[in-house]
Amino acid sequence: MGTDVAELFIVVTVIAVALIFDYTNGFHDSANAMAGPIATGAIRPRTAVILGAFLNLVGACLSTAVAKTISGGFFDDQLITASIILAGLVGAIVWNLMTWLFGLPSSSSHALFGGLIGAVIVGAGIASVHGWVIVSKVLLPAIVAPLVAGVAAAWATRLAYRITRRTPSVHTGTGFKYGQAFTSSMVALAHGTSDGQKTMGVITLVLIAANLQAAGTGPQMWVIMISALAIGLGTYSGGWRIMRAMGKGIVEIETPQGAASGAATSATILASAHLGFGLSTTHVSTGSILGSGVGRGAEVRWSVARRMVFAWLLTLPGAALVGGLAALLADQGVWGISALLVLLAGTCLGIYFLSRRNKITHANVTDSHQVLVLAAAAPTTVYPDDPRLEALPKPKKKKKKAKKPKLKSAA
Repeated sequence: MGTDVAELFIVVTVIAVALIFDYTNGFHDSANAMAGPIATGAIRPRTAVILGAFLNLVGACLSTAVAKTISGGFFDDQLITASIILAGLVGAIVWNLMTWLFGLPSSSSHALFGGLIGAVIVGAGIASVHGWVIVSKVLLPAIVAPLVAGVAAAWATRLAYRITRRTPSVHTGTGFKYGQAFTSSMVALAHGTSDGQKTMGVITLVLIAANLQAAGTGPQMWVIMISALAIGLGTYSGGWRIMRAMGKGIVEIETPQGAASGAATSATILASAHLGFGLSTTHVSTGSILGSGVGRGAEVRWSVARRMVFAWLLTLPGAALVGGLAALLADQGVWGISALLVLLAGTCLGIYFLSRRNKITHANVTDSHQVLVLAAAAPTTVYPDDPRLEALPKPKKKKKKAKKPKLKSAA
């Protein structure tokens, strides 16, 4: 009886932590869809995150191909335990929050895969990891997909500017704003279709590991609904630090290139989700933005792009290291899992309070391309119709003193 209660406690804990990861996935990756239209003014920040949250929720309910890959393809189900999955989720959450703090749009998907791989290797042995599945479903798409999306976005951007080169900018600006709103909505829907399924797969995996669900079966309806709700709520919270880096940090985005990059991103993600690839929407979105900048001939901040690529390369091993260390603690039983949860809560609170030192919200997300931790970024962009300007005190005009006429001295 005591063993059953302890096992149920672990399963419930893992499901709760999986939903926390799903929430961080929502606000960490909401910039994938909405950074562009917010940067160009096509959609207001609050409207953008509400729209993104709704479409992420809808997208998460559309397919389960990726969820089935995670729950029954990456690892040997017979050797996986609930505590191992918990440790992997801890690694993913910690990595997500660290990269969010520094404004680095790393992959939540790769953080999850890395955390799980590290925890499984420590807890069940390297033989329980299906290496070829990870290479074919995760690593190869991580290399190919951003390149494909970048090339497609570059050509689409160049074509958009060429077609409209003789059209007055007043008309093209309005048309492309509607186009950018549409393509960004498609990216949000595609993100839910791809990333929303990953948490479903993890919860299904823990249910199979605890013999509460038959092996080889897909996610149940209640799992689909709570996972969709968690990623939708996370998207609604904004993730403004990543949004500033994506919308302003890599390249200054104009509406034609924003619409083109959104179209390339959504097409790539939807095709990959249909094939069951564990694709990183962050990699695809960043590749599209870079490609659109090259297609327009704009100034690309390659130093920022190099930082992002460096974070991408570190994501899998970094999250795996945290997941492996967490697995050592989770393997100690209920007290080890309790200690792990306390450490996770302390880490989350510490990162949150650090982020408050330089708070980025919907009100100042477009002020600068810098995301700093200990100092505030200086505003570099001001929009003439920015509603925040109305709240600023108008500078007082100094009254000019009238010059006294000089009296001519009598000769």
